[in-house]
Amino acid sequence: MFKDCALSVLLAVTIGGSGLAQEFTSDVIQTSSGDLTITFVGHGTLMFTHGGKVIHVDPVGREADYSEMPDATLILVTHRHGDHLDTEAIGLISTDETKVVVSSDCGDAVDGALPMENGDTRVVQGFTVEAVAAYNIEHKRENGQPFHPKGDGNGYVITFGDTRVFVAGDTENTPEMMALEDIDIAFLPMNLPYTMTPEMVADAAKAFQPKILYPYHYGQTDVSGLVRLLAGERGIEVRIRSM
Repeated sequence: MFKDCALSVLLAVTIGGSGLAQEFTSDVIQTSSGDLTITFVGHGTLMFTHGGKVIHVDPVGREADYSEMPDATLILVTHRHGDHLDTEAIGLISTDETKVVVSSDCGDAVDGALPMENGDTRVVQGFTVEAVAAYNIEHKRENGQPFHPKGDGNGYVITFGDTRVFVAGDTENTPEMMALEDIDIAFLPMNLPYTMTPEMVADAAKAFQPKILYPYHYGQTDVSGLVRLLAGERGIEVRIRSM
């Protein structure tokens, strides 16, 4: 059973031999198969460490020096926009054993990557990974096209022991998101106009009831609005981390 407790720690990664360090906030979550460390790299970029394996989500060089980040067991790319897909960063943390999962819109951007379509489920490097459709319904470009068309991008549900973690990618509160079940930890974006308003995030959270909700990819959005919207919602803990 998911244990609703976590410890905030600070992870320092030394850059080269300069004596400088890049520091990120991390939370440690207890699961049935050992601790899960969630590292908040920045914007839409995350790192999960569990059982000696490292999962990088949307690694991009503008958020960290990836020449000094841990090698990846698994890399998940939500979609092809430059703040999510960075082939140079992927190369810096890849070994011969690394597996890279990409959304369908990434095409052949990453050699040897495993594409996942919306709705697919795979077991990769020992982790069950489910691809959830990530797209806009309301927010669109001036030409009427959505910032993120349906079918292009993925969110991912990753299972760590008995703990299910949902990283939504760039999306709104879609029917596919609203129908999710048994989500313990959710990362939901609220960076206007590309993703969700605080009201959309609150609406989604009330629908699928994650035990812990992290707003991420929030740009200049005032995240305190989300805290107020969910203040009376029992069972959902909103955690604000620097992203």
